[in-house]
Amino acid sequence: MMVVVSYDVGQDEGGQKRLRKMAKLCEGFGQRVQYSVFECLVDPAQWVNLKAHISSIINPEYDSVRFYFLGANWKRRVESLGKQRSFEPDEPMII
Repeated sequence: MMVVVSYDVGQDEGGQKRLRKMAKLCEGFGQRVQYSVFECLVDPAQWVNLKAHISSIINPEYDSVRFYFLGANWKRRVESLGKQRSFEPDEPMII
């Protein structure tokens, strides 16, 4: 399933460290499409893991995280203008 993760990390003490941790974590699960927005193609077990890690990073008094579930048929639901995506997350990648 495709999950869009959007976050805003507060600028309190420790905010920059949490911001870096969030970006690194989300990069491991998906692709950055905006500064603090990631598209993550995950199975149910990966989703549970991602959410648990995010919960352990954020400070709920200062930070906000939103999840948008696009499901398995996400390609019909995503439309973009401007710069093209670097890769399709569900297609094979040759390195």
